[in-house]
Amino acid sequence: MPKEFIYGSENLTVAILFSIASGKTKGVLSKEIIEKINSSQQHVQKIVQENKTVYGINTGFGILASTPISAEDTATLQYKILQSHSVGVGNAIPEEIAKLMLITKIHSLAQGFSGVNLKTIERILWHIENDIIPVVPEKGSVGASGDLAPLAHLFLPLIGLGKVNYKNEVRDAKELLSELQMTPIELGPKEGLALINGTQFILAHAAKAVQRMHNCLEAADIIGAISLESLMGTNAPFDNRLHELRPFIGNKLVAQRLRLLLNNSAIMQSHVNCERVQDPYSLRCMPQVHGASRNAWLHLKELTEIELNSVTDNPIIFSANETISGGNFHGQPLALPLDYACFAAAEIGNISDRRCYLLLEGKWGLPMLLMKDVGLNSGFMIPQYTTAALVTENKTLCFPASADSIPTSLGQEDHVSMGSISGRKLNTILENLEYILAIELLSACQAIEFRKPLKSSETIEYAVAQFRKIVSFANEDRIFADDINKSANCIKDFSFVNQVTTFSNTKGVLLNDGFSQFQL
Repeated sequence: MPKEFIYGSENLTVAILFSIASGKTKGVLSKEIIEKINSSQQHVQKIVQENKTVYGINTGFGILASTPISAEDTATLQYKILQSHSVGVGNAIPEEIAKLMLITKIHSLAQGFSGVNLKTIERILWHIENDIIPVVPEKGSVGASGDLAPLAHLFLPLIGLGKVNYKNEVRDAKELLSELQMTPIELGPKEGLALINGTQFILAHAAKAVQRMHNCLEAADIIGAISLESLMGTNAPFDNRLHELRPFIGNKLVAQRLRLLLNNSAIMQSHVNCERVQDPYSLRCMPQVHGASRNAWLHLKELTEIELNSVTDNPIIFSANETISGGNFHGQPLALPLDYACFAAAEIGNISDRRCYLLLEGKWGLPMLLMKDVGLNSGFMIPQYTTAALVTENKTLCFPASADSIPTSLGQEDHVSMGSISGRKLNTILENLEYILAIELLSACQAIEFRKPLKSSETIEYAVAQFRKIVSFANEDRIFADDINKSANCIKDFSFVNQVTTFSNTKGVLLNDGFSQFQL
């Protein structure tokens, strides 16, 4: 039986979020939470009955906030807001991201400040539990006043509109509901507004980025260590005493990981008295560069987990007599750290590309281009072209979306975050980074073969052996795109990092020991 998580009550973390999405944890509503949901909905009903003017319940939206809506039209208003705000364009977001949006929306609504009917939340739960995931276009949100367009598309199926993904097929929502003997729900006052107000599009992308970036950072340390060994670099710059003099937490973690990854390496011991004074920065400064990106990741994780447990609706319903129209839907608190993480992720790719280049130079006992018969063969020259292209593409994606704002709603919504773009950009950069790291892994594992019969540490030898199960040593040119994709897949599905970390743990080498804040 899966573990249970109580929506609206327990603290939602990135790890728990993905556990719910994967079915390992079941999100439920407790009796106490149901009471809070019902109480909040009753507050809204009383507001309508007493004809109190409250934004979005009996008024229009945005610039139309001063336009009154009659009591008999308050329900119709909620249908129209889903229809009118469904203006997204572009490709559909991944199903996983849409599912994360559903989960995070339930957790926000279940806290009992939105006035949503219990049956509406239960229908969203039904979508999650049956993997009937709405189709949501990727573009159209300005990241303030809520992620209006994507959230409108996300919840069209509740009222029998829009499309859903079901059993690997895109289906018309109304048709599928009929097939499953379900009927569209009837939205009450404020429900449509509560569904589309919020930062769940930004938040889902942020959570996915936290997960992916963590994996990339873990992989970068392991792959960087393989490259360092291949290039006969020294572990002296990872000495703990050095990093206590400049104690940035991310730097200290990376230095520790590199020390442990390289411990008891025969390759390292073979050149301790060599004449080389210093390694290039891409080897020597891994704690400083990888560590700075670790710090940026930690910042994003901490703020994402605050948002995971926040109410980002508007207006907020405290009681029938107390409602507040505020700005909790504004995406700026996530937009800024998402843009910061873009730079941090891009820099991991930048330094990885530099190590790829070093591996090809033919220095320190390695053959030029990592093959013995070059000329006839191009060796590993061209894969580095790909890292160069991806690094440059990432640089172009580093312009901060949050630095821009375009007024909407005829000036009523005159400052917006563009955080939805920040979130999408970060995940694009991370996709490129996964390929860059895959190419460094491919190159480093090729290079370290030339150090035989000397061996690296037990953990590094294991990492290379695991990689060799999917990609063989290259004696001559072949279609390296196939190798790159195989390498990228073992990074993208987290298997490379998970296997190496598990092996290291079983040997009593705890790479992240003492740095629990950097775990998911």
